[in-house]
Amino acid sequence: MVRIISTISLLCLILPAHAQIAVRKQGYVPFSDAPIHYLSDTLTDPVAKLQQRIGRGEARLGYESVHGYLKSVLDALDIPASSQTLVFSKTSFQFRKISPETPRALYFNDDVYVGQVHDGKALEIVSFDPMQGAIFYLLDERKSEQPVFQRAELDCTQCHVAASTRNVPGVLLRSIYPNPTGTQATHSTSFITGQDSPLQKRWGGWYVTGVVGRQTHMGNAVVSDQEHPEKLDRLAGLNFDTSEYLTPHSDVVAHLVLAHQTQMHNLITLTNYQTRLALHAGPLTDESRKQYEAPAEELLRYLLFANEAPLSDRVKGDSGFTKEFRSRGPRDARGRSLRDFDLRKRIFKYPCSYLIYSAAFDTLPPPAKEYVYHRLLEILTGRDQSHEFAKLTGKDRRAILEILLATKPGLPEEWRNYKSAGHSREPSGSRNRPGQSSQRTTNQKGTYENF
Repeated sequence: MVRIISTISLLCLILPAHAQIAVRKQGYVPFSDAPIHYLSDTLTDPVAKLQQRIGRGEARLGYESVHGYLKSVLDALDIPASSQTLVFSKTSFQFRKISPETPRALYFNDDVYVGQVHDGKALEIVSFDPMQGAIFYLLDERKSEQPVFQRAELDCTQCHVAASTRNVPGVLLRSIYPNPTGTQATHSTSFITGQDSPLQKRWGGWYVTGVVGRQTHMGNAVVSDQEHPEKLDRLAGLNFDTSEYLTPHSDVVAHLVLAHQTQMHNLITLTNYQTRLALHAGPLTDESRKQYEAPAEELLRYLLFANEAPLSDRVKGDSGFTKEFRSRGPRDARGRSLRDFDLRKRIFKYPCSYLIYSAAFDTLPPPAKEYVYHRLLEILTGRDQSHEFAKLTGKDRRAILEILLATKPGLPEEWRNYKSAGHSREPSGSRNRPGQSSQRTTNQKGTYENF
């Protein structure tokens, strides 16, 4: 089974009781200057919108004795309880309350991550703003007449603007060799987890439920020999009272989706930031375009699961997450969706990220979005046969293309022309970006480290 450490290595610090929970605008926060203005209060992420609705009296949060505001927050943000994953490594600022006996619970949808520590002081929340990326919030768990999501910046960005988040405000998953207390074993290594991570290196410090077949991973285990931390005690199991949580599950399919989604969010934010920085520096040149084309190429590879680690056996969840996730559509006339699972050889049946429907993807600045769409059409029509996308069969490409043509709003003119031509002609333009005449046959490598 599985464990990961910093499921979203959420917030780093909390002030003493009765003080303000979230720290704002104190010290250096990356990207606070033009053109990003990360500290701006002009936010449209789901939590900011919910707080506005609460302020107008259009919504309210309900409190209950067992789970505090958790159920109400999940309902208000449309986050399913079936997405629950449980992490027992000590990676939250509330680390003293986290252990294998009292794991932290994480819940998520396409845009928001909510963490709750057993008997903790605050809900920990990361909400993705279409322009600004990860925005960090805390919600005091004490009952209040007017509960408020407090934005936390300095505390969180100290951990969440790093190489592991592509050096932009983002989220990350870590897999560690955990001691029986939940701390990382001395002199042991850790792994950043994404869709490219082999299963045998995932989920150290996490619980995992469901079926993984003959595959092994680092979850549901602790280190029994400090001299040889790689020899995990795999008999530990789920040794805690699951009745204290919304569900008794830490669904393996939710884990797989989470591993894909976190780094996909970071790559969208990276491409957004680098494009805005290039535009802010002055008129675009061939040289300045490389500033956003490099992360855009990496985004494309991740979007199409080019680097996905294969599954070697069938995977099956146990919390209902698989069905819940699939139900969120959209679907084409043949009933196909990018949210359909494979779970035998790979995560998804049609290997193109469902986050292409997200507001963050749609908000990419025009030069980057045009570049990504142009390159995507080249790949899906088979014009780009470079080795980076060799995993995509002709059947895969055709299915993804048809699904997007039928379900993705706001496709650019190049795509609409291709559709109106009955898929009978190749897209116009070069493989690099619209309007450029070069006809290179090998893919441009990005300059950003991929884990």
